[in-house]
Amino acid sequence: MDNFDNGAQQPQLLLVGSSGGHLAQLLALKPWYETWQRCWVTFDTPEAVSLLAGEDLIPAYHPTTRNVRNLLRNTLLAARVLRRRRIAAVVTTGAGVALPFVVLARLRRIPTVYIEVYDRIDTPTLTARLCRPFLSKMLVQWEEQRRQYPEATVVGTLL
Repeated sequence: MDNFDNGAQQPQLLLVGSSGGHLAQLLALKPWYETWQRCWVTFDTPEAVSLLAGEDLIPAYHPTTRNVRNLLRNTLLAARVLRRRRIAAVVTTGAGVALPFVVLARLRRIPTVYIEVYDRIDTPTLTARLCRPFLSKMLVQWEEQRRQYPEATVVGTLL
């Protein structure tokens, strides 16, 4: 069995986020996702590996900022993960690693949810702008963020 195999093929949440604050905000959703089968895509950093100990972790390629090579590598990774696993939904807080997973999931008719990070109140993040056409649902943490995303649902702060 390889790193992408889902054995019993139960539906899984795919939680995608860069390490650091993006990952911390996804981890804050634990009361919501803890009953789901799930897998994580993030960077293979000591902090992320420690925080996700015991979880199903698929390491993504980084850096992603202005790095076309890693964008292509993460696109291939997303294609493999989405082909080999039964993904119920993709949930992400960004950043760059999220784009190929959101786009390819949407093309496969898998629901996609983006949660805008809590520290971007006045301007949208680049990743959110790029992912937006491919989203099933946009969530924000502050009412003020709805100026950029009028269609968004305010869920409150995660941290």
